[in-house]
Amino acid sequence: MRIALQTLGCRVNEAELEQWSREFRAAGHQVVPTSADPELVVLNSCAVTQEAVRKSRGLLRRIHREQPAAKLVLSGCYATLNPSEAETLGVDLVVANTEKERLVELVERQLNTAAMPAMATHPDQSSLLPYNRQRAFVKVQDGCRYRCTFCIVTVARGAERSRPAEELTEEIAALHEHGIDEVVLTGVHLGGYGSDLGYGLDALVRAILNQTAIRRIRFGSIEPWDLPDSLLDLFGDPRLMPHLHLPLQSGCDATLRRMARRCQTRDYRKLIERLSATVPDINITTDIIVGFPGETDREWQESLSVIRACGFGYIHIFPYSRREGTKAANFAGTIDGATQRSRCHALRNAAEQMRRNFQRRFVGRRMEVLVEGDATSDGENWSGYTPNYLRVRLDGTPAERPTNRIVPVELTGVDPASGGMLGHPSPVPETAV
Repeated sequence: MRIALQTLGCRVNEAELEQWSREFRAAGHQVVPTSADPELVVLNSCAVTQEAVRKSRGLLRRIHREQPAAKLVLSGCYATLNPSEAETLGVDLVVANTEKERLVELVERQLNTAAMPAMATHPDQSSLLPYNRQRAFVKVQDGCRYRCTFCIVTVARGAERSRPAEELTEEIAALHEHGIDEVVLTGVHLGGYGSDLGYGLDALVRAILNQTAIRRIRFGSIEPWDLPDSLLDLFGDPRLMPHLHLPLQSGCDATLRRMARRCQTRDYRKLIERLSATVPDINITTDIIVGFPGETDREWQESLSVIRACGFGYIHIFPYSRREGTKAANFAGTIDGATQRSRCHALRNAAEQMRRNFQRRFVGRRMEVLVEGDATSDGENWSGYTPNYLRVRLDGTPAERPTNRIVPVELTGVDPASGGMLGHPSPVPETAV
């Protein structure tokens, strides 16, 4: 059966999509783009904001319009929080988050899509998504024990559940065998990994380092209070990439209290100072919510000052969006749209300046880049990431474009068009793995 997979939202959703791809192909199905006339479409939906809900519904309608003969399976947070509503949109099967690990089984059983065994993927064949991928997102845990007042995901994802280290090391070793050089460990509460197993994220990373030959390991988003010394010490291994996405959400302690965040700005800044002093070239990125209920002008200015002092390499900026089902949805002090837009504009300007300052530190340096893109293109889509997650657009002739390889690159400047960096590869790239 020809099956198309689509997702909205977070890296956890993308990691789940990759897992389903491997399982569907192992069961004998073809994973195809939505443009290839699929017989079944699986959508992993999002509901983190009302806008995400709107996009999930809109994508469902578009799939129906463009693929009217295809069966449709809906999973993800929107499907979990609004199953009855989803069913009215013509979905053939709704799979809640708690059943995601059985999605392929449920699809085959309830929609009668089982493939003949002879069609199954050969053990030596890759079962990755059929795109030009150099990295894989690996979901190591699901659920969250915390209840930030703005977050609906903890309701949609449920209690924390971790995958055993043995299972994950086997999966990562198999990915590497099929040509993947970089894995990104993801989870709804990544730092809570192992809370139900008796060991933590540091133990998992040690197992991956010791039991696999994967060349690059990254973390997805991780809460700043979830970084024990035992985890930080592992950054001495060059295979653990010097990039951490540590959500701050606000630079004002009063706002953080209303958000029910577990970290004060003082502790956050001390953590950044320590990381900068002990992990060479580390790039710290973050999330900031702008216009949270009750955020006064004074609180906003305090927040902006702290954010500037942190010197982030990149900031994901989220205008606060009221979400039914969260505590914050009932808070007083709604920020009007004009004020919210003004604050977002100021933060974008500050974020861009911080990003440029961070990038300039590496001009003239030689760093290893995992090259992505089409090696036959004119170069516009030929780029990759450094260990500390700087996007680099590379020049050079087609013969010098070693896609899917980690190569040494001289960083020559900052690209004013894309906002990333420019670089030129070494004339003798490393041997592909």
